[in-house]
Formats: sequence, structure tokens, C-alpha cells
Amino acid sequence: MSLKGKNAVITGGAKGIGGAATRALHREGANVVILDVDSLGGKLAEELGKGALFFKCDVSRETEVRQAMEKAVETFGDLDILVNNAGIQRYSTVTETTEEEWDLVMNVNLKSAFLCAKHAIPSMLAKGKGVVINVSSVQAFITQNNVAPYTTSKTAMLGLTRSIAVDYAPNIRSVAVCPGTVDTPMLRDALQLSPDPEAVYQECVDMHLAKRICSPEEVAELIVFLASDKAPFITGQAIRIDGGLGLMVAGSKRD
Repeated sequence: MSLKGKNAVITGGAKGIGGAATRALHREGANVVILDVDSLGGKLAEELGKGALFFKCDVSRETEVRQAMEKAVETFGDLDILVNNAGIQRYSTVTETTEEEWDLVMNVNLKSAFLCAKHAIPSMLAKGKGVVINVSSVQAFITQNNVAPYTTSKTAMLGLTRSIAVDYAPNIRSVAVCPGTVDTPMLRDALQLSPDPEAVYQECVDMHLAKRICSPEEVAELIVFLASDKAPFITGQAIRIDGGLGLMVAGSKRD
């Protein structure tokens, strides 16, 4: 799935799913632009070498996003691929969530995807083609206790995905990737909030029919496929990569 000559922007591209996507896209020949507030993005760009750039960018702020996209186009000529991956998690119910927490999650998880699409799509339109890949979550379909802001933001990304697909067809495709539990730094941080992290990790494993959790690299391979010319007829869809999470309900088991 060669992406040689393609130019990709990955938000939250320093680590986790974003870091894996950055590596995979670059491996397939794409020039990659990492947007992140984490300086680890600079180390990753140095490691990858030619065709990799890092811009420290708060993707919830339009001025910073616009400047980053302008620099990316100035450096590589145009944009072909946008991966909206930046995201955070906060644990609370509707009645417990403060306005500040709600706004923070919506700004990082949802507003950033809107802003990045807004400032990347014009370059794609000028070229006549492109793809926007929004990293949503299986929690756009099913959810758990205590994650109201996160679930809302990830569900809204599906609407954004459809809108982009419809508004800019046939030249630009838009697809949502919806992972189940993924072994990322965000997950590891969340586990530490529990008095028994190992037990919570095992619960995560047991929820999936695959009886394991997903690796960031597995999600990255799906992103590469969707960004490639192998997937020209896929647009406006939400694709779950969740190991069967949520398919099984409680009931009798076969011996």
C-alpha cells in the first residue's frame, strides 16, 4: 500500500495511536507532519528523518492550526491525508462534569477535528483529492459508566465524518475509525486511577471477544489502508476495530 508522494498530517501524532500512525504512514512513503503539544513528537520526527516534521500545536486553537497547516503546505506542497487523532479522556457523569471539563474534552476531541479539517481541506480541494480520517471510538456506539464527555465527543465525530464525506464528495473521502480498548499511554494512565490496575486491565481484556486488547499498530494499519488507493470506495463510514467488544450479552454458555 504505497503512499509514496503523499503528504499526511497526524494530530496527537507523538505517541499512542497517533505515533503508530505516524510511523506506519511514513513507512509507506508518505511525508508526515506531527501536530502535538507533546515534545516527544520532535523526537519521533528526528528518528524518522527525511519526510517527517513536528510542529508543536494546540489543535484546539484555530490560529495555531491554521499556521501549522500553512507550514505543512509550504514545506511539502499540498496535503493528501489528515488523521484527526488528538484526544483526551475525563471520567465523570453529566451531573459531576464541570463546564470547564466539558469544554476541555470537546475542544481537544471534537473542535480540533473540525479546525484541522477546515484548514486542511482547501489544499485537498486544490489538488482534487484527499482523505480525512477521524479517530473516534467504539464508545460512539456503546459506552460505560462515568465517561459522559468522552462518549459525547467521540459520537459527535461520526456526524462530522458524514458531513465532510457528503459536502466534499466525490473528491474527498472521510472515514471514522472506532477502536476498542487500545494499549496506549492514555490507557495506562487511566489504569493507575484504580486501586487495582491489574484487575481493571483484565476486565478490559475480558470485554473483548478476542480476549486481548488492541495494539496501536493494529489501528495504524487500518488507517494506512483507509488512506491508500486500496480504499477508494469507502467514505462516510464508521469502521470498528474493537475485537468484538459489545457484541456479546450475558446469558448461557456452551460447555
